[in-house]
Amino acid sequence: MLSLPDFPWDSLADAKRLAASHPDGIVDLSVGTPVDPTPALAVDALSGAAQAPGYPQVWGTPALRQAVIGYLERRWRACGLDEAGVLPTIGSKELVASLPLQLGLGAGDAVVIPRLAYPTYDVGARLAGCRVAACDDPAEAAEIGPKLVWINSPANPHGRVLGADDLRAWIGAARAVGAVLASDECYGEFGWEAEPVSVLDPAVNGGSLDGLLAVHSLSKRSNVAGYRAGFAAGDPSIVKPLLEVRKHAGLMLPDPVQSAMAALLADDAHVEAQRARYLARRDVLRPALEGVGFRVDDSQGSLYLWASQGVDGRASVGWLAERGILVAPGDFYGPDGRDHVRVALTATDERIAAAARRLA
Repeated sequence: MLSLPDFPWDSLADAKRLAASHPDGIVDLSVGTPVDPTPALAVDALSGAAQAPGYPQVWGTPALRQAVIGYLERRWRACGLDEAGVLPTIGSKELVASLPLQLGLGAGDAVVIPRLAYPTYDVGARLAGCRVAACDDPAEAAEIGPKLVWINSPANPHGRVLGADDLRAWIGAARAVGAVLASDECYGEFGWEAEPVSVLDPAVNGGSLDGLLAVHSLSKRSNVAGYRAGFAAGDPSIVKPLLEVRKHAGLMLPDPVQSAMAALLADDAHVEAQRARYLARRDVLRPALEGVGFRVDDSQGSLYLWASQGVDGRASVGWLAERGILVAPGDFYGPDGRDHVRVALTATDERIAAAARRLA
């Protein structure tokens, strides 16, 4: 039997019941699930491709592959990327959870993850039987001798944005030991106090994609979490064997979803509109938290505020639940987060305003 950690969200059941008992209802800021409408252009593309009697392509349609390349070149300054380096995925979590296994890693292989991290990095390594090492220093990571290194910017949970020098250091360290550097860039469109940079940018990778894999999702940027639309791109020598594994496993995106993805990746206007929504919610929620004594750390990007009252994060979860507000305890993301809570911006304007009123 696999030995996996308890599913963390189960431990919030009591706090959720308490928050839900508030006379004005719960304000659920615990999970980063989109609440705003899916853009009409995605819905139209999806319905227009609804006649799909045959099997879809694991590699994606040529239109989707070109849309991915166009987006990465236009938005993230990717250079030297071609279709051999593009891979559609069934959302991003599926790839995160299975990447070590799909790379052929196993017992004795080390996977480096951030000290504060999305739990699925750890789960994916465990599923493959790998050894997990939490590390935030590229030089120390190289000494571990990993086969796979995960970085995340803007980061979940704390919203820290890695600068160009940071990325250069991580790329150099991974290449020095022959590790795959997987960069989770799913929150890349949401940089507030710092501009995110992709590992595909020649300014940080030296004009080479060797050893690099950037992971993207349309869930947050385009409000299509229910579509399970994601992709990875980078070094063709990494992507090709992943594609072969995925062909055997039948890991394929439905044709209508591929059509919707191509339409969304070609359009920037809906992303800018969504950025404005989240920024407005951030501008309401952050001062409300700070006004009642929370300190907001990092949070330069992503869709969360990383907040602390200077006490155990579970106590802060309870304090907020008494006010009808549900948040995630920082210990979900590693021991270093035990005195923080993660507060999501992914609630409607009305619910964000309700939270601010309760805090006031």
